[in-house]
Amino acid sequence: MKNGSVKFFNESKGFGFITEDETNQEYFVHVTGLIDEIKEGDKVEFDLKEGRKGLNAIDVKVI
Repeated sequence: MKNGSVKFFNESKGFGFITEDETNQEYFVHVTGLIDEIKEGDKVEFDLKEGRKGLNAIDVKVI
């Protein structure tokens, strides 16, 4: 599991971006990859999975 922060999340559209703490890399996150509800600024734990346009954050939960 990786740790990061929610940079942006649009609840009505169901997607956003998470910035990984170690690398500052940004990953796309979709509502289908969430375990917990998230909002901007939340500290989260997540895994990565290859998506159509690169790596996506999945199994996202607030820590």
